[in-house]
Amino acid sequence: MKKYTLPVRSVDRDVYDLIESGAKKIETRAAGPRYENIQNGDLIVFKCGKDKFERTVKNVEKFENVEKMLVSHKVQDIDPRVETEEGLKKMYHSFPGYDERLKKYGIIAFELEK
Repeated sequence: MKKYTLPVRSVDRDVYDLIESGAKKIETRAAGPRYENIQNGDLIVFKCGKDKFERTVKNVEKFENVEKMLVSHKVQDIDPRVETEEGLKKMYHSFPGYDERLKKYGIIAFELEK
């Protein structure tokens, strides 16, 4: 078991709170070298400003794109604030540089245990 720190931007504090409460069951990131070694059973430390908490990774899956991820996972497990697949895609497109990283690396989904 290894421990990894995943920062959450202060502007996304609501996402941090959703993960901590367990309402957000799956954390996603544009895949890439930073996340490729995270495995089932590893610990993720979520950090937002000075606050932090840990969650165990129940399952890790990498997908070629968001569409393929949504075959396996419900939108509301990824972000309970979003109601539709289109809304989730729009959210990803709003992140700076995310489109390019998704095209290059795909997307990784971490199912978390509370």
